[in-house]
Amino acid sequence: MDKLSVMHAFRRIVERGSFARAAEDLGVSPALLSREIKLLEESLGSTLLTRTTRSMSLTEAGRLYYDEASGILEAVTGVEARIRAGAGAVRGHLKVNASSSFGQAVIAPMLPGFFAAYPELRVTLSLDDRIVDMVEGGFDLSIRIRAVLPDSALLARKIGSIRQRIFAAPAYLDQAGRPETPEDIAGHRVVGFLLADHLSSWSLHGPAGHRTIELDPPVRVGNSLVLRDLLIAGQGLGTLPDFVSKEAEARGALVRVLPEWELPAPEVFAVTGSRLGMDAKVTAFLDHLRVAMTA
Repeated sequence: MDKLSVMHAFRRIVERGSFARAAEDLGVSPALLSREIKLLEESLGSTLLTRTTRSMSLTEAGRLYYDEASGILEAVTGVEARIRAGAGAVRGHLKVNASSSFGQAVIAPMLPGFFAAYPELRVTLSLDDRIVDMVEGGFDLSIRIRAVLPDSALLARKIGSIRQRIFAAPAYLDQAGRPETPEDIAGHRVVGFLLADHLSSWSLHGPAGHRTIELDPPVRVGNSLVLRDLLIAGQGLGTLPDFVSKEAEARGALVRVLPEWELPAPEVFAVTGSRLGMDAKVTAFLDHLRVAMTA
């Protein structure tokens, strides 16, 4: 028995004063409506309506049920109306999770403009280089950078791609020499990214096809911003995503090594917990993020 539907039917019967008129309003037969009310009375163990061939009246229990059911139905209607009215509004509390480097390099610079556009929105930004449980953490959105995402009940949308290249400081290359082929990398000091799929094996593609270079990095770090700073300090060569390398390369602190060769480009995914679609605050955030990623 659908309790809300039965409450609605019972209220309509009382207000119309007739099973036949209520049934016509609801688009069902009077017999079906009568059976539903009988089942309701049996479930409650009380008679709600007394009926004769000429009249119908509420019992004391029926009056109580009518009053309480009316209050419940009005509350449900009010909640639904408020949700519909707020469905397109960018307000409330947005909880976002992202990796530390992406959060600092891409998300943080865009936040002042985002806050100015949506002053009623509260934002919590959690930065973590490991994949977190979105449901347990209560996150509305997680930004994940991966070649592929494993199957899950979460909904992932691709919002961009990242180019992954090899970099070193000019001073390091002046001292250690510049690699001319992918195979030359094995003779260099490599700073590895601890959380990457390519920590000890670089799969490179370039003008001569595909090369796989096996490595044993003596230095391994779990944050690509730290990796960038070590490369700038001349500690070796390593791979960086473009959102981390862009500024350092522009000012000459880092240069590309084997510029015609790259690692596979990981994708940037926006992961949400619902397959019913993103709400307004998540959509607004991603709109700003897409602009920031192309800046």
